[in-house]
Amino acid sequence: MNDDRGSHFEQRGPTEFRDPLVRQELKRASIWFGLGLAILAVIFLAQPLLLILAGIVFSAILDGGTRLLGRVLPIGRGWRLAIVTLLGFGFIIGTIVYAGLELVAQAEGLRAIITAQVDRLLVWTNQLGLLTGNLKFDQVGQQLMGTLGRLTTAVGTAIGAIGSLVMILVIGIFIASEPHLYERGIAWMLPLRSRADFYAVSERMGWTMRRLMMGRLVGMAVEGVGTWILLWAGGVPMAALLGLLTGLLAFIPNIGAIVSGVLLMLVGFSQGMETGLWAIAVYFIVQTVDGYIIVPWVARRTVDLAPATVLGAQLIFGALFGLMGLVLADPIVAMTKTILEHRSRETDLEERLDAG
Repeated sequence: MNDDRGSHFEQRGPTEFRDPLVRQELKRASIWFGLGLAILAVIFLAQPLLLILAGIVFSAILDGGTRLLGRVLPIGRGWRLAIVTLLGFGFIIGTIVYAGLELVAQAEGLRAIITAQVDRLLVWTNQLGLLTGNLKFDQVGQQLMGTLGRLTTAVGTAIGAIGSLVMILVIGIFIASEPHLYERGIAWMLPLRSRADFYAVSERMGWTMRRLMMGRLVGMAVEGVGTWILLWAGGVPMAALLGLLTGLLAFIPNIGAIVSGVLLMLVGFSQGMETGLWAIAVYFIVQTVDGYIIVPWVARRTVDLAPATVLGAQLIFGALFGLMGLVLADPIVAMTKTILEHRSRETDLEERLDAG
């Protein structure tokens, strides 16, 4: 009896992984499936990932301070990190303790001035026919806050914000204490042939982030102190509070400068035309020093970030992830550009080797 089920008639099925074609297709499917899972993870775990990234940025600040202190104080890294951490927290606590009550009182007055000035501006625009309806400051504020994007529950409440801040500080301190430990942990999950490339990229990203944060802190200090001294010299009220807000907002490039400029003009013009013009002059003086001295100096030592690129990233990340995305847009762009530049150099080197 003839049996047509001979071995020469059988074909390999989809479960026969020894078939090269099946293995190749399975590998492709796995890549696309993994990519889809990664996209879903980024979407659903956006806020935790941003908290981890914020912790990495904070660790870069601590690591940079530790390395800088090591140039003048030859002691162990752990002791230098402890000194930098204590000095940083001491500065923050000292500012709150010694200037907290005064700043709170000034902040209430600042809100009253801004409300009155914006209401006057809205009345004037209504008279010119530029706006319709009797809008008030509170309504405009709600609309502006809506354009900044959603804030998730991780940072949407006071308790969530405090908890997020504590997590950022803890992650930053742990990473700064033993950065190579976490670097080796990530490298362990990569193939051996990719680890050397990862270490090179990681070293470059750390170098870039330390100098980017150093430049950011220098810019914050210059803008805050300079604004405070010039406003005080010109008789602008609430000079200390406006200087503090200007310094803090300087951490967010482009958008922070716009917000601080609006605050300076509103408070200045509340005291008269001359005071308002002086406030405008102070704003342009401080921004000129920051834009033509500090920013180029930082750019030469880190990555030269185009202002339009940073602003676009801030708008996108702010709309997607709220305040946290807005603050971290600049470091994300810097790290992305560092990776792309490294890959470009590696590609050029491989092409030259192949051509030679």
